[in-house]
Amino acid sequence: MVGPEFPFTGKRLDLDRVGLHYIDEGAGHPVFLVHGNPTWSYFYRGLIAALKPSFRVIAPDHIGCGRSDKPSLRTYPYTLERRIADFDSLVNTVAPTGPVSLVVHDWGGMIGTTWATRNANRVEKMVVMNTAAFPLPAGKKLPWQLWLGRNPVLGPILIRGLNLFCRGAARSCVVRRPLDPEVREQFLAPYNSWANRVAVHQFVRTIPLRRGDPGFDIINETASGLSRLAEKPMLLAWGLRDFVFDGDFLAEWQRRFPKARTVALADAGHYLLEDAGDELIPVIAQFLSS
Repeated sequence: MVGPEFPFTGKRLDLDRVGLHYIDEGAGHPVFLVHGNPTWSYFYRGLIAALKPSFRVIAPDHIGCGRSDKPSLRTYPYTLERRIADFDSLVNTVAPTGPVSLVVHDWGGMIGTTWATRNANRVEKMVVMNTAAFPLPAGKKLPWQLWLGRNPVLGPILIRGLNLFCRGAARSCVVRRPLDPEVREQFLAPYNSWANRVAVHQFVRTIPLRRGDPGFDIINETASGLSRLAEKPMLLAWGLRDFVFDGDFLAEWQRRFPKARTVALADAGHYLLEDAGDELIPVIAQFLSS
């Protein structure tokens, strides 16, 4: 049960007999909020509340996440290409014509930005938070925590069995202060069993790192296509104490988008809307409204 801080009525979209849950609040220009792993639309609760008086705000839960269905690997592929196709189906169902804006974070950056490069004529503005849409910057290595999660023996035990990825994220992805116990519980609630953590594990084990990895061709395609977004208004909002998407990733976004506005928070972590939502949400709202 979600508390009063998430007072939104969900809707469902059928995707080949798999249900995708999404929030659809307000009216006006559509703004899609695309979450990462291991979060869900709850991550955007403050931003939804701030934007809905002026915008139509759509925040999906990826399949296997949040309140969406959590099918087994036998019935859903959990691939990057399918994630992009799911998002495309949602956009073309709820906002089939006209311009849209995107707010993306973590895996939502790869999913949403790939969609944006393929549909650049429909993109109005973008807000990009602690994510990537290109291969690892030169010299970067994947953190050891993610390597453990990708291990074919240890990964399932640690992520699906012991829930260490979700629990660890709830602890280490905030820096200024620990999550309130109620908020921490809401981040963990959708991922309360081995079966319900299938997407969390698949997001980790399918990170495309090298040629031949599933999805690596999509990363290269997206990186090459970022130039199609060069003239789009873009806000880069970054928590610099992110143990994965650190300042080197921000620098790569800035190199590719020199016209983008940057808000870099030296004392915020990966869950930057939890660390710095009070100061960042008004900035995002103003950027989208300007």
